Amino acid sequence: MKVPMKWLNDFVKIDMETEVFAELMTMSGSKVESIERLGEEISRVVVGKVISVEKHPDADKLFVVKVDVGCLKNVSNECFENMKCESDKFNVNLDSSSNGIIQVVTGAGNVHAGDYVPVALHGSTLAGGLKIKKGKFRGIESNGMLCSIQELGLTKNDYPNADEDGIFILKSAYNKDNTEYENGKDSIEKENTLKKLDKELFAGIKPGQDIKDVLGLDDTIIDFEITPNRPDCLSILGIAREASAVLKTKLMKPEVVLKEEEEDASLYAKVEIEAPDLCLRYAARIIKDIKIEPSPEWMKRRLRAAGVRPINNIVDVTNYVMLEMGQPMHAFDLEFLKGQKIIVRRAKNDEVIRTLDGQERKLDSSMLVIADNERPIAIAGIMGGENSGINEGTKVMLLESANFNGISVRLTSKKLGMRTEASSRFEKNLDVENVITAINRAAQLIEEIGAGKVCKGVIDCFPGEKKDRFIKLRPDRINALLGTSISTETMISILESLEFSVDSNAMLVKIPTFRQDVEKEADIAEEVARIFGYNNIKPTLLEGKAHTVGKKTYKQKLEDMIKYIMMSCGLSEIYTYSLTSPKLFDRMKLPQESPLRNAIVISNPLGEDYSIMRTTTIPSMLGIISRNYNRGVKTAKLFELAFVYLPYELPLKDLPNEKPVLTIGMYGDVDFYDIKGVVEELLIKLRISNYEFVQEKDDPVFHPGRTANLLINGKTAGILGEIHPDIVEEFETPSRTYIGMIDETCLLKNAKLTVEYKPLPKYPAVERDIAIIVGEKITAAEIEKTIKKASGKILEEINLFDTYKGKQIQEGMKSMAYSLTFRAEDRTLTDKEVNDIIAKILNSLKIAFDAKLRE
Repeated sequence: MKVPMKWLNDFVKIDMETEVFAELMTMSGSKVESIERLGEEISRVVVGKVISVEKHPDADKLFVVKVDVGCLKNVSNECFENMKCESDKFNVNLDSSSNGIIQVVTGAGNVHAGDYVPVALHGSTLAGGLKIKKGKFRGIESNGMLCSIQELGLTKNDYPNADEDGIFILKSAYNKDNTEYENGKDSIEKENTLKKLDKELFAGIKPGQDIKDVLGLDDTIIDFEITPNRPDCLSILGIAREASAVLKTKLMKPEVVLKEEEEDASLYAKVEIEAPDLCLRYAARIIKDIKIEPSPEWMKRRLRAAGVRPINNIVDVTNYVMLEMGQPMHAFDLEFLKGQKIIVRRAKNDEVIRTLDGQERKLDSSMLVIADNERPIAIAGIMGGENSGINEGTKVMLLESANFNGISVRLTSKKLGMRTEASSRFEKNLDVENVITAINRAAQLIEEIGAGKVCKGVIDCFPGEKKDRFIKLRPDRINALLGTSISTETMISILESLEFSVDSNAMLVKIPTFRQDVEKEADIAEEVARIFGYNNIKPTLLEGKAHTVGKKTYKQKLEDMIKYIMMSCGLSEIYTYSLTSPKLFDRMKLPQESPLRNAIVISNPLGEDYSIMRTTTIPSMLGIISRNYNRGVKTAKLFELAFVYLPYELPLKDLPNEKPVLTIGMYGDVDFYDIKGVVEELLIKLRISNYEFVQEKDDPVFHPGRTANLLINGKTAGILGEIHPDIVEEFETPSRTYIGMIDETCLLKNAKLTVEYKPLPKYPAVERDIAIIVGEKITAAEIEKTIKKASGKILEEINLFDTYKGKQIQEGMKSMAYSLTFRAEDRTLTDKEVNDIIAKILNSLKIAFDAKLRE
């Protein structure tokens, strides 16, 4: 919502810097998006009166122009030196004999003696940062430049009668009482050109005036971001009401006083609402003796400043009132209204209307139209029809002001692909009481600018009934909610400044009709808080048991630690959606009886691809890997901390088990031991010692020979390994893709953040190496588990340092060499003790795996 400050000051006086005002409004909830100063780049440009125009002696296309820039005559030399006149702020240095007249060379041929034009003086700046300095053109001195509309940052939309290729003529030398110019006769062609100009537009201007004052470029525009729940702020009056409350100043609403004719409006037309559920109120006024002409300059300037292009006086008034009061309106030519009747009804299927933009629109029965006895003449709340619009021949018009159902307007706008200033307001549900106020204001303006005469009375069709809304005011409750000690008087004052009515005896707040967003006590508290000032509310702790310590929880600390460990291992964090598609279960080759298929179905999904809550994060990680791989990323290491959603039963009766999961994904220059190494590093850093990896062969998603389950304290905590080739092909990932999925709850339960220090051992260690021959399918984990069990407490460390298959080893067998470290805490171990343990280990390996000691 663009708000010109000059317009806003008509309603509320703002005596402060614009930036300070913008900050105060933003803090109160009316966020300021930007501040624009019109004509900010323009400086030292004044009105000049052309004294003479002569051809350049040495250039056919140039003219030498003498221009009076406003210096007073018969004054001292000091005056000429400093331009002590109406344009003294421009500090133009002139010779005392010049009497304020400067010489300018121009290439424009539309300038005549007696014309008033914008003159950029020496040292001036124009739109776009262009700087003007004095110089010479073919030997003739030029002390400035005559300006076009483009050089002042304007367009033909701003001044349609201005010459687009020539100098901007502010006031022409043409005398409307005859066909001559002030300096003599001129050609008929030039005369007709000047006749097109609005001769009264700049009637009172004089040389030396600042061009920004003349053209209204001395205004500041504030662009507010208005949230959908505050349609009352989509108007100058609405912003003024907010500003009045924030600044604690008086709100000055426009006084609507109508001069009406004797003829009653009801004699000209009637209104009937056939769809009261879609049209809450419809009001009309009859304006006769219409004169279609340009609007007054003050109105056009305000419209332009607010971002609206002026068209003619009638259209401009409707746009002006829409911006001022937030109520869109439309005008119909009564001559084209069949049966002199307005019918607000649903459209018929396949009914067609040609709208004002020249497009034919096919309607259906879900849409609301304004119709006469024969056909639709407007799409309600969006755009009028071409068959009944105002034109230069209009003599009597019907001015419409209505209140339409916001949902209906939005759906119709979406179906037809039409979004207008009117529809953007109506779809937010406007104030039904503003209908009459706005139409009377529009009628007042039409009468004041001489665009027509207003017939007596309003044709008001209001099938509903006015219902007042009240909310109990409980100051103690509001203070408890806000953590404040605001007095009751202050609360009442704040609410009344926002035009809420407060019964201080019954402590009831009457909600104004333009505040449909206020529905309960919490909304009243919000109004009090934002006007009182959020910055004025001191932070306080909650009472009693609700006090919290300002630090992270154990879970948050551990999650931060997990993320840090993953990143230190070279992994990048990703985020994926919790919603997924049921088709992924088939793509993962999951059996029909798999519990992972028991997913929670979304009741109102965006589509099938986001119709269930995920029970596994593996497809999400595969999707990210596939996207990166197919876009040329040769290698990647990724991780995500996220949730899977496992229902206790279906259909859902209780909230599901939201299980946190750490998912790791890798591809490229990696193998199984890379992902296993990352998991081991994580377990070491979390000080989880009692873990093991057990081969997994039955999971359909993973490769049966390159996959392991992670067990912590004997319980399954996750799975990691290479993705099955069939799944790789289905998801279009690299042939060697590795994924791990670990239950975060198991990590949290078994991790130890506290560090336990042990004293250095007092007694020496004994090291022994053994090499055994076992079947090639026997895993190192199985052997290590057996060795640990046979060794007891004195085994301190075990390391596999060699694995061998070759000619010296029987086919189907392998050699595995281990380094064993023994140490006792209370004595020095003897050779006999160690030898006995080695013998026990070899015997246990022989029994378990038919292992033989390699000689």
